[in-house]
Amino acid sequence: MGGKPDAAAARRSTARSLERQPAPTHARLTLLGGFELVCDGVAVPLPLSAQRVVAFVATHDRPIQRAYVAGSLWLETPESRAHANLRSALWRLQRARRTLVEASGQQLRLSTRVSVDLTETEVRLRRALDDAGPGDLDLDRLALEGDLLPDWYDDWIVPRRERFRQLRLRALDALCERLTDEGRLREALDVGLAAVAGEPLRESAHRALVRVHLAEGNVCEAIRQYGLFKRLLRERLGIEPSGQIEQLIRSVAPVRVRSA
Repeated sequence: MGGKPDAAAARRSTARSLERQPAPTHARLTLLGGFELVCDGVAVPLPLSAQRVVAFVATHDRPIQRAYVAGSLWLETPESRAHANLRSALWRLQRARRTLVEASGQQLRLSTRVSVDLTETEVRLRRALDDAGPGDLDLDRLALEGDLLPDWYDDWIVPRRERFRQLRLRALDALCERLTDEGRLREALDVGLAAVAGEPLRESAHRALVRVHLAEGNVCEAIRQYGLFKRLLRERLGIEPSGQIEQLIRSVAPVRVRSA
């Protein structure tokens, strides 16, 4: 009798097929600023459904259940259809002849051969927050400014993007302060500007940037930065800056605080 194979048999077949696929010697997955996959030095295009599976698995630091992946990526789709969509996406990855997502029973995980810029950047940002040595201060431009898949609007990516954003902003504040204390003022200015651009209403970022200007002897720039922040708060939130940032300005130009 020539009936259709059941779902369990289809999953086992997909898993065996994935396990047989040749793995790249090295793959680099970029998620900050946009999705890009480079395998063995060659850019590899993937269908959007396959991109979503790879990105979802890559943003989890542990093996995850198939049912969770299918339900999260196809939230408003019936369960059977969501599982079918997942099998189709895994099959598309298989056709690309890249073992990027490894299957073990009902679990999926990213291959250990794949390096992910998000994971590496988060490690470096946490080191910055842990007050690591000066050698851990250097960050590339995407670490300073890049959001996680900014042009994706899937429900699952929003909280993960915000988690990274908050980590980045906190680390940039800390980096700016430490670079200023170490006299690395040019780098401190770059980091401080990136922090302010990341969240223009974040007082700790403006405060760190004011400190950089004062350390450079640029009192007028410090006052201008304070005035910009004060105006933003008034126009958007109807509130005033805290006493902490005002105290920085009062220490060098007490008369200018009110006029700023």
